[in-house]
Amino acid sequence: MNRLLERGAAALLCILAPLAHAGEPFTAIEAEPKSEVWLDSGFLTGHFNRDKDLNGANRGLGAEYRFSGTASAAAGRFYNSDRAWSSYAGVIWQPLAVGPVRLGAALALFNGYPHMRDGGWFPAAVPTATVEYQRVGVNVGFVPSYKDRLYGGISVQLKLRLW
Repeated sequence: MNRLLERGAAALLCILAPLAHAGEPFTAIEAEPKSEVWLDSGFLTGHFNRDKDLNGANRGLGAEYRFSGTASAAAGRFYNSDRAWSSYAGVIWQPLAVGPVRLGAALALFNGYPHMRDGGWFPAAVPTATVEYQRVGVNVGFVPSYKDRLYGGISVQLKLRLW
């Protein structure tokens, strides 16, 4: 798993580093201090492995605290693809934008997946895009597959800014 994380992090940095200096259409987001609280839904997930009987309606509840223009702390609980309850806690780091779309990754700890560390905690890097308009937003994550332990897909999460 560590090797997978190292490769994923290295690939993400290789992709994002040149973009930070590429100019248009990519722009760097200012890391100025902020203080916003968001209420997050669970996820709707379109899985890459459609032949498996996976749960795509990942009901749940979470929260984000945006403390910077480029970063937020996030935590929550949801009913995962394997039909078990999972929790997550981590940071969403999004240093780039394309128009109104923030780009980066969620770097978090997850648990509750029966085939991954027997349901225990594990780290993951999930490439993430976010769009926000006034008090509503959407997080979209590209969840990578990992052997027969984690099933990848595209996950969509709705969110509402409380303040």
